[in-house]
Amino acid sequence: MTDPLYETVIDGGKHWSFTARRGTLLTLTDRAGGANVGMLFYNPQNPLERYNAPDTLKCQQTFRLTRGHCLYSDMGRIFCSIVADTVGWHDTVAGNSNKALVAERWGTRTYQDYRNDWTQNGHDAFLVEAGKYGLGRRDLAANVNWFSKVAPAADGALHFDSANSSGGSSVDLRFEMDTLVLLHTCPHPMHPPGPYPRKPVALQFGKADPVAPDDYCLNLRPENGRGFKNNELYHLCSTETGAHTC
Repeated sequence: MTDPLYETVIDGGKHWSFTARRGTLLTLTDRAGGANVGMLFYNPQNPLERYNAPDTLKCQQTFRLTRGHCLYSDMGRIFCSIVADTVGWHDTVAGNSNKALVAERWGTRTYQDYRNDWTQNGHDAFLVEAGKYGLGRRDLAANVNWFSKVAPAADGALHFDSANSSGGSSVDLRFEMDTLVLLHTCPHPMHPPGPYPRKPVALQFGKADPVAPDDYCLNLRPENGRGFKNNELYHLCSTETGAHTC
C-alpha cells in the first residue's frame, strides 16, 4: 500500500473493531514476528450473517488461507479476498484461546493489578468488542488466526509452527462488501508455554483497485466466481439504508 488513508498499531494482547466499507484495502503487518491476529466478520446490516470457516475451506478445497482465497459468509457471499500475502499460511481451524487456557499457560494477571500488562484471552476479547454492537456469546463463530500456522502431521495430529511469520510479514485484505470486523492480538490457543506473547501488529487502511475480469481471487476457483455474483446481486438490491428490495 503506497498511500494509506489511516494506520495504527495494535499491541499484543489487545482488541479492536471497526466497519470496513466495500472497496477498502486492509494491510496487516506482523512487526516483530510470531504475531497472531484473531478475526471475525459480520454483515453490519444483518449481524446474523457472519464468517463461515467450513464453507470457506471446503469450497476452495484448502486447509489454510493465503493469496487468492476468499472469506465467505454463511449466506454464500464474500466478506473479503486475500489479494497479497508474504506469509503463505493462515490458520482457520484451531479456534481461540480462553480464560482457562491462558491462566494455565501464562498465569492470571488481571487488568486491575497489572493494567496493560494483563493476560487477556481471545474469547473474552471478542466478547468485549461484540458487545459494542449488541452481539454476545451466541454470536461468536470459528475465527481466522492471521500469521499462525497449524499443520497436520502424518498421524493426523495438529502442530503449531511458531516460526511461521517473521517480522515484516504482511497480508492484504480487499473487502468485497461492508463488513463489521472484530479482532484481537491475543495468543493463538496452540502457542507453546513461555513468556506471554505480546506481538504488535500494524494496520493500514487504503482504497483497493476495482476487481478486474482477470482478478486472481475471482478466478482461483469456480466457487469464487459464484461468490462474487452473489455479492453483485446483494449490492444491486441494497438501498442506502441497508434494506434489500430483492
